[in-house]
Amino acid sequence: MTDFLTFARLHGILIDRLPPVGVWRRYPTVDKPMHKNGAVKYMLDHAFIQNHAVDTEVEVWTGQPPKGVDMERINRQIQAAEEKKKALQQEAASKAAYLLKNSTFSFHEYLKRKGFPDETGNVYTRDGVHHLVIPMRRAGRLAGAQVISEDGEKKFLFGQASGGAEFVFDNKGPHILCEGYATALSVRAAMKALKRRYTLHVCFSAGNMARIARELPSGFCVADNDQSGTGERIAKQIGWPYWMSPDFGDANDYHQQVGLFKFSQSLQRVFK
Repeated sequence: MTDFLTFARLHGILIDRLPPVGVWRRYPTVDKPMHKNGAVKYMLDHAFIQNHAVDTEVEVWTGQPPKGVDMERINRQIQAAEEKKKALQQEAASKAAYLLKNSTFSFHEYLKRKGFPDETGNVYTRDGVHHLVIPMRRAGRLAGAQVISEDGEKKFLFGQASGGAEFVFDNKGPHILCEGYATALSVRAAMKALKRRYTLHVCFSAGNMARIARELPSGFCVADNDQSGTGERIAKQIGWPYWMSPDFGDANDYHQQVGLFKFSQSLQRVFK
């Protein structure tokens, strides 16, 4: 039987010691060592792990609990951890609502650097620092937000429920899934240039694209061309027609490199 740490490493999680029992903890991954895309919940005799950039489903490990463990005490700890997780999710949703309420709809340096100097968004300012706030909703309800600094650093609110959360540009057209907000802006600009309707889903990760796709009847994917091959692998797994940049990067990178006309024409060949 594979021990838990070996099992986690086989799934790309960079972990070298047993985590606390009954709580989700985030870890770096082999494919993205600078980001904590790995999630682990260790339960002694079983565990749940997911590499959010690669895995579309939670993987389950089963084993034997260590000898001499007071399982009754552990179960109480697990129950307390579940209650804490729900409380953190509610706090994150409330914080997202606060940020949005106290934001102004204005320009942002990140949008300018991504090629959209005239684009406005929810900008929350504190101590002279301007943060772009992208609301994330699950089944239509606010779950949290992605907060982007002026230099492009992206963070989710602590404790938020991100699985299945999205931001949608709804123009009453076919469903189009993508990972990032800037990618969605580029695709939206191309669809407008092509005079085509769209319903654009910003999914925030490749794994979440697959999760959201399961709730939709059909559509298209815009995959990131990353060195790990994750974007294309997930797009193929979803099974819809997909577009991917011929070079490493995302659709926004390609849009800025070749211009709107060439980018929109390359999309049109896939979206016909």
